Amino acid sequence: MARNLYNVLMSDFKGIPITHAATPIRSGEKYLTPQGFTAIKDGIKQNSGAQPLVAGRKPSWLRAPLAAGREFTAVKQIVREHRLSTVCEEAKCPNIGECWNAGTATIMLMGAVCTRACRFCAVDTGNPRGWLDEEEPENVARSVELMGLKYVVLTSVNRDDLADGGSAHYAAAVRAIKRRNPGTAVEALTPDFQGVMRDVHTVLDSGVDVFAQNVETVSRLTHPVRDPRAGYQQTIGVLRGAKAHRPSVLTKTSLMLGLGETDAEISQTMVDLRAAAVDILTLGQYLRPTPHHLSVERFVTPREFDRHRDRALELGFLECVSGPLVRSSYRAEQALARNNAGLNNAGLNNAGLSNARLNDAGINDAAPAAPAVAVVAAPRDS
Repeated sequence: MARNLYNVLMSDFKGIPITHAATPIRSGEKYLTPQGFTAIKDGIKQNSGAQPLVAGRKPSWLRAPLAAGREFTAVKQIVREHRLSTVCEEAKCPNIGECWNAGTATIMLMGAVCTRACRFCAVDTGNPRGWLDEEEPENVARSVELMGLKYVVLTSVNRDDLADGGSAHYAAAVRAIKRRNPGTAVEALTPDFQGVMRDVHTVLDSGVDVFAQNVETVSRLTHPVRDPRAGYQQTIGVLRGAKAHRPSVLTKTSLMLGLGETDAEISQTMVDLRAAAVDILTLGQYLRPTPHHLSVERFVTPREFDRHRDRALELGFLECVSGPLVRSSYRAEQALARNNAGLNNAGLNNAGLSNARLNDAGINDAAPAAPAVAVVAAPRDS
């Protein structure tokens, strides 16, 4: 019922002119997708009162490898040939250069348009009106096979327009991967399915090895950071229910820092997550993707990320991957190596803008991963 009502309420975006495909689409503009429905570029409509992204130097620890190179081009070609969407591109992830040059990618299931509009996320938003690419599960499975992957992270946009939130399509992709690649581990970074545990179970019963749903921020900041249909307790409830349904499946979540949260709130969130038996936590710096999104309150230093990781491990998380450029699916295959996924925060340069409050100085080329979704992959051992 709620999803049917959603389709009625989202029948169009009032007051935003449609940009047609022949015209370059600017951030915040409404456009017509190739599938025939409308969407808003980068998820948040243009706001005349938005603060511009100020040019300037970012802290040295926020510099990422260039998005170029032979392996980068090879991954891009596979993505295009199989009509796949990647969270790397859609969410403007700062790690796209490192990951694609390592032969890995994060693929979004169910298209590149999300039915929600979280204020931190640069994924386009709209109402796909039930559209799905029925060939996508097999296309994803073939891509995993072609890339020779031993670990895959599937994610997706939220699909509140679908009666099951897209859980059956998600499960079909997992099963297709397992059929073609029986030795490949699958991590599912899913939507919250509006807290409907039947749909969560559909994904859990498909053969996933890790189940993830991102809490994103502390309780106090959940709104306005996340879409009104998302919720702190809703996400924790999904994670708790997932562990209860499939105790052998590892559960995982992610938290962005730099949005105005306090250390006490971060610690309390960790406590709440451990009470829900969450196994793995990732912590990373929030970076504003466009002037229409939430501003960054501060840059969290590498030393602080190490301190938060120590606290998480004290509370009993199997691992906490913590660092400025960490995203929920970053180096996912290394999470259980118990070495912070190979990151060396102590070696990063802590000079410059550490701990300073700011107006997004120089943050015009990166953003966190989307709250909902995709495929992260790692090459098989030769």
